[in-house]
Amino acid sequence: MLFDSHCHLDRIDLADFNNDFDQLMSAIEADGVTRMICIGVTLDNFDNMYQRIESLPQVFCTVGVHPDYEDTTEPDVDGLCELAQRDKVVAIGETGLDYFHQSGDLQWQRDRFITHIRAARKCKLPLVIHTREAREDTIELLHKHNAIEVGGVLHCFTESWEMAQAAIELGFYISISGIVTFNQARNVREMACKIPLDKLLIETDSPWLSPVPHRGKPNHPGRVALVAAKLAEIRHESLEIIVAQSYSNANRLFGLN
Repeated sequence: MLFDSHCHLDRIDLADFNNDFDQLMSAIEADGVTRMICIGVTLDNFDNMYQRIESLPQVFCTVGVHPDYEDTTEPDVDGLCELAQRDKVVAIGETGLDYFHQSGDLQWQRDRFITHIRAARKCKLPLVIHTREAREDTIELLHKHNAIEVGGVLHCFTESWEMAQAAIELGFYISISGIVTFNQARNVREMACKIPLDKLLIETDSPWLSPVPHRGKPNHPGRVALVAAKLAEIRHESLEIIVAQSYSNANRLFGLN
């Protein structure tokens, strides 16, 4: 019973599955994944994404606008909360700050992030955070705008252990992706070993970041098993413990039974 806490089902190329979405879902099920969160990244594509997963009992979703998309429909608090009323929506995001892919005056990014935090607090849902090379500003804005009221997850986390600690103190979980299997990602492995077991999530971020030995190929949620296996190896814990605890953690965070 694996839980992929962060994927983009609507963006997976179906060429390897005879262009059949049902075949993709069967493959994921065969790999032992029984729940997954499909992440919203723009408002313009939200309806299409939602229709794709609406009938799937094992799939839930989020609503938000990714910080890497500048020229897109800008969210507001009321609009996010209205969409969040849909049955499948369990979190606000993906939101956050990205100073790696974006440069120049990024106040628009910070303003958008604040909008998401306010929406999460208003509709009482957790946040799904994307953060890259924006450690101080991310934590500062989470503090300043009382994100501790709702908590959430720092997804695909590759930053410092000190930042992870600060987020955990704010009630956030830390999610590890297939990057942990990459040879050069020693810093991620060292950080991942320090995450308290009750604050650990696993994810694929598919269709990107396929774990070794599939690196460079399209990813899908079934490969979250490889993330769990690597974490069990480096943390010297059983695979059963990693799988069970990450599953329980994800259910708790997203308010699922």
